Amino acid sequence: MINKEILLARHGLQKEDLMRSLNGEVCNACKLLIGTGKLSQEVNDNITDEDFISFLQESAKTIDSPGRGMLIDPVLGDLPLTDFDPYIRGVIRWMNQLGIYTYGSCDGHGRGEARIYLKNYPNGKQLELLKAAIPPSLRIRIEGKNIRVYYPKKGQSLLLEFAENLYQVWKNPSFLKDLQANHFKGLLLECLNVPGVSTDEKRFCSRLRNKLSTLIDHSFIDRKGNLLGFVELGDGPTVLLSAHLDTVEEIVEGREIIEENFILRSSEGILGADDRAGVAAILVILSRVKKTNFRGTLKVAFTVEEEIGCLGSRDIDANFIEDVDAAIVIDRRGNRDIVTSWSNYVPFCPEEYGRLFEKAGQLAGMDDWKITAGGISDAMVFSEYGIPSVNLSAGYQNEHKETETVNYKSTFETVLLVESVLHHQLIKQNKNHVKK
Repeated sequence: MINKEILLARHGLQKEDLMRSLNGEVCNACKLLIGTGKLSQEVNDNITDEDFISFLQESAKTIDSPGRGMLIDPVLGDLPLTDFDPYIRGVIRWMNQLGIYTYGSCDGHGRGEARIYLKNYPNGKQLELLKAAIPPSLRIRIEGKNIRVYYPKKGQSLLLEFAENLYQVWKNPSFLKDLQANHFKGLLLECLNVPGVSTDEKRFCSRLRNKLSTLIDHSFIDRKGNLLGFVELGDGPTVLLSAHLDTVEEIVEGREIIEENFILRSSEGILGADDRAGVAAILVILSRVKKTNFRGTLKVAFTVEEEIGCLGSRDIDANFIEDVDAAIVIDRRGNRDIVTSWSNYVPFCPEEYGRLFEKAGQLAGMDDWKITAGGISDAMVFSEYGIPSVNLSAGYQNEHKETETVNYKSTFETVLLVESVLHHQLIKQNKNHVKK
């Protein structure tokens, strides 16, 4: 059941439109609501989208308007919502409310493709918003000022979900992170569903190498079986991103992954988020890094046999890491931890390196990221090579147990933390590269 606020939003309306009409300001949206009859009586919590569309269509018949197909400048005049196709009306209103101005649209009439024509070329933030707001069940293609949204035949009602997401961002800009996390979930689920217990990581390794082909310049597998690669993005530091491929136990065949409020768990056996969450996070970082100010080289190490003694990182190709200035491992339980030592006994890095990540969190609006002590991980091994290293929270809890869970929104926030470190160029190049 859809509540009244969301029902209205899906169709480009809000209760405030009715209030404006009662106060004497009669806009196009107000006319639609007036035409449906008394809002409190006819638009109840049990009404369906289809019923509400019927209400609006009846209302539109009584309103004088420019006519279907008329091009409108939304900056100069009121949007003629009465003339929009019913399944695109909400998308258009909230896009314009968000400053993404349109001058024409069509919902495709059930034929599988909606079209939106923009007044101006969208900027980077607007593109990011649109791609986050599009539901996973739809596909969006943006070419200059033209947008195409593809949906299953006779599935144009899915466009109403797009409108709902845009409305939620307009109402609360922080909701954008929830939408981005929801898209990230799809990649994480894909990683969680590929088996790869310690010493048997080849299948997952092969899958990842295919994904890396579009994200980095070059990849290879070293003699130990670690998947390594790099992408050059200008002059600057060389930063290593790392997570491990292996799970501590086999993933139970046929298990289901259950979701509740951003939390994923397995119906049987371990979930495998240790460390598939870290792997997925790195893939997303690589897909987004070219939009940041980072200049330097990103190296990637997806290591094997971490769960049985960090054997992959201990036997990693030495030439590959000899020029690395700093390492970022994503393999820590919980949220907001920046692990800089093993039990406060073996340091992974100078304190100032860990503080860079606290600063990055503050710059990204997440000031609760804090340095702490932790356990043994590949970060400790990389530090033994003389590379300042940290191990960041990956959002999972209760690793190695059947009660293991992962909060995929927290994992995505780790992506944002690393992105902040790179974007603000907090890591500097070490000209000496003295290795042990």
